[in-house]
Amino acid sequence: MKPTARDTEGIAVLRWTPQSIGFSALLGLLVVALAFGPLMFGAEAIDRLTVLFVYVLLACMWNALAGYGGLVSIGQQAFFGLGAYALIRLSATGMNVYAALALAVVLVGLVAIPIGQVMLRLRGGEFAIGMWVLAELLHLLVTIDPITQGETGTSLIAINAYAPDARRAFTYWSALALLVVVLATLFFLLRGRIGASLQAIRDDDTAAASIGVDVFRSKNVLFLLSAVGCAAAGAVWLAQSVTFQPATYFGPQWTAYMLFMTVVGGLGTFEGPVIGAVLFFLAETYFGSTGVAYLIGLGGLAVGFALLFPKGIWGAVEGRFPVRLIPIGYHLRFPRTLTRVMSKPQPE
Repeated sequence: MKPTARDTEGIAVLRWTPQSIGFSALLGLLVVALAFGPLMFGAEAIDRLTVLFVYVLLACMWNALAGYGGLVSIGQQAFFGLGAYALIRLSATGMNVYAALALAVVLVGLVAIPIGQVMLRLRGGEFAIGMWVLAELLHLLVTIDPITQGETGTSLIAINAYAPDARRAFTYWSALALLVVVLATLFFLLRGRIGASLQAIRDDDTAAASIGVDVFRSKNVLFLLSAVGCAAAGAVWLAQSVTFQPATYFGPQWTAYMLFMTVVGGLGTFEGPVIGAVLFFLAETYFGSTGVAYLIGLGGLAVGFALLFPKGIWGAVEGRFPVRLIPIGYHLRFPRTLTRVMSKPQPE
């Protein structure tokens, strides 16, 4: 028995579902509650939450490039380091350190525009290696600036104008604000025309171009957003740790962390990198002091997830259960009559 036109009446294409509405409301309440964090939590908790915000930001930015745009980069530490370096430079002029933090993010975004024009002409492995080379080049350029004192590094001296508690609170609020702004921008970007274009580009950029998708422009927008997000993470990290050593901020370990969080959480999903960042944060908190064993464990875990759960934790959950928390894509709502008809055995 085949469904008739009457049976198919009532099929609706939805973006918001009861699940996503409820989750979005809870998420909004969580952000509001976190905004009062410095008034409710102790110093250690505030410091750890700031670190978690940075990890979530980094994971989501790497996932934006690789998961939605198909741009696998092993050099995103370039923008992480540039964000910290720009903050050092701007604060040295006498600018308020938190105003300098915001301006540093904007300036790195401006620098990323011409960089993207060049790097996005590379494809596949060439892009990945090119980004790593870019990170190393920027690292060398930063070390020859007298203000950094070579690999010895320097400190964010201007932040000492704030008392420890005030500095901790302002850094926390800066991290939370930047996280919300960047992820909200990514959310609305993926819900729009560029989001649909990016999914087509990820699957096959040649085919996407053949149907009129502006591949280069779409990749540029995503590249710029990822650069801004990584720069924000680097600037916040410096505001919390105070010391700046070029080898640390431009080190490839940052991209390794991004890759781990994204692969474990779920590449190409909005929720997955957040889950991966939380798991990485917990692993670092409880096992980071074990040294080499901790790094070996992270590597083994990443390989295990890549082999056994190639879609990551959230990808596996979505594949098994009809759970959609972030309303980016579209969903079909079927009327009950059609569900009953389609569930009956069909004659040959």
